[in-house]
Amino acid sequence: MTSVSVVEVHSPAGNPIDLVEEIVVAHDWAHDRASEEEMIVEIAGRWCDYRLYFLWQEELSALHFSCGFDMKVPKRRRGPLYELLALANERLWLGHFDLAAGEASPAFRYAVLLRGIGTASSEQVEDLVDIALTECERFYPAFQMVVWGGKAPDQAMEAAMIEPIGEA
Repeated sequence: MTSVSVVEVHSPAGNPIDLVEEIVVAHDWAHDRASEEEMIVEIAGRWCDYRLYFLWQEELSALHFSCGFDMKVPKRRRGPLYELLALANERLWLGHFDLAAGEASPAFRYAVLLRGIGTASSEQVEDLVDIALTECERFYPAFQMVVWGGKAPDQAMEAAMIEPIGEA
């Protein structure tokens, strides 16, 4: 029988929340460093305000990130919203949308594994925020159409994916 032994190696890893804080301060974004391992950031988007949540999980060497919408989903619209989440997630390369139990607000989530590389780079953190905001802005109209417009998820997704050309 073959056995695999795991050798635990601890590389000097910096806390990526420190880097996140530097970036947030440089952009003058409203934020709260709740602890050494977590930070909450508020950013105004085109459609709504977004709440970014960063959590450093040292045991996993993982930086968890979520970007929550300023939108509450009534219970009667959660079924269609779950269907819309599945349709949106099929179009994502990184991360996923979900509706956390109890929170009733959609969020984009992603985790970055940093084991073996020390810590995140500023480019990684900036890309993470940029990707999340881009995807949230792209899908926000579909979420609105389903939650408040009563549209079917496939209709909302189709309407939200239309790329406008030019300016009015």
